[in-house]
Amino acid sequence: MTPAALQPDLWPLAVLAICIGLVIVLITVVRLHAFLALIASGMAAGLLSRVGTLPGEPKVSHWVQSVELTVTEFGKVCGTVGLVIVLAAIIGICLLESGAADRIVRRFLAFFGEAHAGLALLISGYIVSIPIFYDSFILLLMPLARALSLHTKKNYLLYLMAVCASGSVTHCVMIPHPGPLAMSATLNIQPGTAMLAAFVIGAFALAAAWGYIRWINRRLEVPVRDMRGVSRADLEALMHKPDADLPSFGASLLPIVIPIGLIAIGSFAELFGAKEGAPALWPWLEFLGNRHVAMLAGALAGIVLLARRQHFTMLQFDKLLGPVLETAGMIILITAAGGAFGLMLKNAGVGTTIQALAAGREMNLVVLAYLIAAVIRVAQGSATVAMLTTAAMMQPLLAGGTLPCHPVYVFLAIGFGADMLSWMNDSGFWVINKLGGLTERETLKSWTVISTTISVSGFLVTLLASWLLPCR
Repeated sequence: MTPAALQPDLWPLAVLAICIGLVIVLITVVRLHAFLALIASGMAAGLLSRVGTLPGEPKVSHWVQSVELTVTEFGKVCGTVGLVIVLAAIIGICLLESGAADRIVRRFLAFFGEAHAGLALLISGYIVSIPIFYDSFILLLMPLARALSLHTKKNYLLYLMAVCASGSVTHCVMIPHPGPLAMSATLNIQPGTAMLAAFVIGAFALAAAWGYIRWINRRLEVPVRDMRGVSRADLEALMHKPDADLPSFGASLLPIVIPIGLIAIGSFAELFGAKEGAPALWPWLEFLGNRHVAMLAGALAGIVLLARRQHFTMLQFDKLLGPVLETAGMIILITAAGGAFGLMLKNAGVGTTIQALAAGREMNLVVLAYLIAAVIRVAQGSATVAMLTTAAMMQPLLAGGTLPCHPVYVFLAIGFGADMLSWMNDSGFWVINKLGGLTERETLKSWTVISTTISVSGFLVTLLASWLLPCR
């Protein structure tokens, strides 16, 4: 084999650069709708990839497969997130219209005080988000950020980003989230060790993010904007209701606590071996802990709460729900298009090229793991894909026994690398952007920088800990 044959194909990196530039130009310069821009860029990634390299291509021409594969990946992402987004939107409108969100916020402010409301939301969100899938967590707690801002008449961006940041940290490094759970198995790391290390070091990353959240909140004024199905005027009218007209605190929590509790039960039952240890009970735990089942239970609780407090008929509820489902549908389209774009970059060979470039080079494995995960994340958008891909790449290197510290630090480096630079090819970016009522520019200035702050600060603390406490 000649030396030239050993050189990795660098063309996928050119495809990456071209397609990223295309997304930015189409959305920010041409002002094309994000859905169309992301779908077009996904197809462009397929068309620009080398002929014969796309999955399934021998049976179909390269040009047709570039289009069809983009549509297929779009459908996969849509199927993964679609129902969750719809059910969370239903829970959100029920919390708002029934007055439940206002009841929770009033109790929240009475306990913590207005001056510390944002920090309390950050800390409680960090704990509550441990067992909850990221998109579900964001969608469930976002109405509370809106209601809290209307109560205090300020700090909407602060409250919104406190929720988003806390959920982002746990999504990328905390078991039982799917990416970290799969990483711990691939890297052969004991789950308890991974959870403890992630919780401690994740707190440092969250503290760094909180510093930027406070800074950008003072410099970027973001109002609570009208959204289809729930206007600011409607929310403010709810805020001034007497306590007697609001549901009880316990009843108000049910649409949130039910899905959180069910998902937590299912996640921890699997983590602690219920499948093997309690085979008769496991099918029920698995069913109830399924995120779609849990979210459906939460939506039903929200509907019952709304019907009891506001005496809504089904006809009135259908009228209320129409605009909400339209909004959810748009979020699903953009989210799925962003995911399809990221997967088409993966199909174009970006991850394979990065792996080939890293192979055989002498580097600190903690640093290498972080850089690979960060590049894959920025390239294709999905944090989970970045985690799984990088863990598979790092496993043979760890098996060589050359790591001077505990492998949990490689685990953390991959997780924080996968949180790097959430931008327009990340489905989470669009969930926060659309459901939070932000513009693309506001989302880039706030959320994109916050995710990068979490990534960099978490990695630096991980690297420092690997030197000071190697724990081999």
